[in-house]
Amino acid sequence: MNAGAVVAQPSPNTLRGAETNFYADASEQQFDVTMLGQKVHVVATPVQYTWNYGDGTVFGPQPSMGGPLPQDRWGEETRTSHVYADTGDFQVVLTTSFRGTYSVNNGPPLPIPSQGQFSAPPQTISVWRSITRNYADDCNQNPQGQGCPGVPSRR
Repeated sequence: MNAGAVVAQPSPNTLRGAETNFYADASEQQFDVTMLGQKVHVVATPVQYTWNYGDGTVFGPQPSMGGPLPQDRWGEETRTSHVYADTGDFQVVLTTSFRGTYSVNNGPPLPIPSQGQFSAPPQTISVWRSITRNYADDCNQNPQGQGCPGVPSRR
């Protein structure tokens, strides 16, 4: 069974304090097996998703797999996005719950009474910090001013 994959935007790096959009790349799966001489067809449909963002935060189970955002909208809050408070590398794990049906020898589909849960391979996300600096120097008037190209930054 393929639990799907974790997709992050932006990835593989994001910023501390910013929304990082996560979504699942999971889909319905079908299997054909022979058991005791009988042909069995199984259909597994993803129905719930649980996100472990790797920093102690877990979201779910819930029905939304999330979805991609256009690059110009990265940083917006989504149903499955997460904001990291600390920098570092985090292992994000998606657990997908599947509902299933089976049929024997091309008979009618019958429900499988419980759901199966499967975890996708962890996705590493590196959370960085950003620094914003404002400078009053005009680099045309003072090419050696702080923040001008080629001038080392002072901390």
